[in-house]
Amino acid sequence: MKTIRLFLPELGRLLQSRPTWLALLLTVLSPAAGLILYNPATADTMLSAYLANPALAGGVAGGVLFGLLTVFELDRVGRSRAELLVDAAVSPLAMALVRLAALLTAAALAAALTMLAWLPVSMALIGAVFDAVDYLLAYLLLMGLALPLAVLAAAAAFQFTCRADLSLVLFAAFAALSLTVWADDWQLCWLNPCVWALSDDFSNFRIFRSVAWMRLTWLAALAGVWAASFLCIRQHGRGLAGSLAHSVRHVCRPAAALLLLAASAFAYCAQPLVDNSNPDQTVMTFAQIPYAENVVCTGRSAQVFPDTAAGTVSGRATYQFHNTSGQQQKAAFGITPGYAVASVQANGADVPFSVSDYQEYNEALLEVTLPADEQVELTVSYSGFPRENRNLAVMQGGKEISGEYLCLENAALAPRLMNVPPDETGYDAAIEVTLPAAMTAIPFGASEAEVVAENSDGTRTWRYTTGSLGGILYAGDYVREEIQAGGMTIDFYYGRRHQPVMEAAGAADAVRAVVEYCTGHYGPLSFGAGGSLKLIQSRVTGGGYAANGASLLDEADFTADNLGDASKGAAAGEVMIHELVHQWWGLGNMFDSSDAASPWSAEGLTVYTTYRIVRELYGEAYARQHYIDAWQQAVDDYYQNFYVRNPEYLAMLPAEKQLEISNDLRYVRQYCEMPLKILKAEQLVGGEQAMDQILQRLFTRELDPLAPYLTYQDFLDACGLTEEALDLV
Repeated sequence: MKTIRLFLPELGRLLQSRPTWLALLLTVLSPAAGLILYNPATADTMLSAYLANPALAGGVAGGVLFGLLTVFELDRVGRSRAELLVDAAVSPLAMALVRLAALLTAAALAAALTMLAWLPVSMALIGAVFDAVDYLLAYLLLMGLALPLAVLAAAAAFQFTCRADLSLVLFAAFAALSLTVWADDWQLCWLNPCVWALSDDFSNFRIFRSVAWMRLTWLAALAGVWAASFLCIRQHGRGLAGSLAHSVRHVCRPAAALLLLAASAFAYCAQPLVDNSNPDQTVMTFAQIPYAENVVCTGRSAQVFPDTAAGTVSGRATYQFHNTSGQQQKAAFGITPGYAVASVQANGADVPFSVSDYQEYNEALLEVTLPADEQVELTVSYSGFPRENRNLAVMQGGKEISGEYLCLENAALAPRLMNVPPDETGYDAAIEVTLPAAMTAIPFGASEAEVVAENSDGTRTWRYTTGSLGGILYAGDYVREEIQAGGMTIDFYYGRRHQPVMEAAGAADAVRAVVEYCTGHYGPLSFGAGGSLKLIQSRVTGGGYAANGASLLDEADFTADNLGDASKGAAAGEVMIHELVHQWWGLGNMFDSSDAASPWSAEGLTVYTTYRIVRELYGEAYARQHYIDAWQQAVDDYYQNFYVRNPEYLAMLPAEKQLEISNDLRYVRQYCEMPLKILKAEQLVGGEQAMDQILQRLFTRELDPLAPYLTYQDFLDACGLTEEALDLV
């Protein structure tokens, strides 16, 4: 009780201290560093730039500030040489608890003030895609919990050493480890969590769960370390060893420390978020599994039930086999780590199965013994929380399952059959998935999902068929627009939260203009299917891809900031055109981007094509002013750049500065210099019509599987030009 009575006076004293208010003020201001200096979230989404980065910067700066404040406050009595007086009045152990509680309360106050101060700023910067839940979770997890971790770490260092200088060195080393050596280990970077992106259009619960698990693991660990240091608090004139020996006589104290440390170790080892995939990604053990003899798969089906509140999946997959071997056979399946197999039945009877501990490419091996019966119906019941690939652990978020979005790929949808070939009908499968009524199911490919049941619990069951061995299912709170263009029906899906941005950018008109122009000038996309194509906006992934009947658009390409990028277009609708042209130059034709010094990339032809489309839409004068003249000005400045004229000086700069300057220069070369070179090539080959014919031949050329990229030399050869002929100076 005496300890509790001391808390309010100690907190009052702490809040009257100038260093405390300095730490509070600097902590409140620290998210500004995330807008300018510290940008660990690299994705081009609004929430990454204006929420994740400020919150992460606030956590790093605030953690350091409160670590310093903690050492300063714990050393205050020693600096005043009043230890004997204070220890005579209050037990050092009780005072340690009181000071820790006061510092933690001040840290909570700093986090609350920061959240209040930055709320209107974040709302203004983020705009239409601002979400209060994301804001609250980001500042609580990315910033707020960094402060108590720093307080515990600094307090433990001081209680072990009883010296401010050594405590500061230990705390600085501990923080530096998080920022450097541990920066790419999502479980160890206690101060700066691995957050590469936050989605604007969909939920972010998966990445927040990851950060929360890491934070709670470290809270247990540092609370345990602090509890161990609590045993070392000097008392009764004894040194470290004597004080420790005196404190451990109270068994509950060391027991609490051991319990906290054990809980932390258990949380670290038993984390449910990331798998144990082989880090050597050149190994393909599962691909070498021999086929089962005289067994074919004659049909497949699955019923899938995502729990969007818990982020888990349960399902039941059924496989029909024709076994003419007359013997038992082993069927091998890939299953997503994190899923548990509840039962496997063949023709209604339980059969033996095993799931290997070895994992590869985000799959574990499920082996099932098929009976010798000629006709076998195998049913696999599974459920769990899908884990992310450890080799991509710093880019977590792809396994998001929520009421706004989910993506179930291959073995995450249903166990993937590995070693049994199909019969003559192929791997046709009927998939049923039950989702909240607000969500739309979108199979990635030519298949179309339809609602087959409206359930009493507010869910709907969707059904579709697919011939893919694995298959990918997207689902979310999508807006769908049907667009007729280029002889195709295009179903354009984008997140409902992004609807105001898409409408302001004229997304449907941009899709129509691009498809009409590019189909007419270059040819139809090879991944259109039967006169239809799905354009699906995904959660931020770092890129897009295409398959028969569908193409994925990364949400980062359509953020408000990206749609305002003048290098891609003079207005939001023109940037939308630019990003959609990448369906032809980028996905329809791939470019090798390994040579960072080369101006040749998908961007050159994409910017050039955007210019041509804009000229048709808005006229010659507009296109020249906003494109050709802008390119020329940027290139003129580029050729006058000091480091371009004196590259030897660039090599003398620090590596980080070299990279920054090189990226800026490469941007100009790809987005401005290359379009001007293509425009010059257009003039040399005889005009726009001749260039269109050349580009059409390049777009529709037969690809060499060993060399699929469209190279600069391919372009020059098709034009009958040399590289020197396109020099601009």
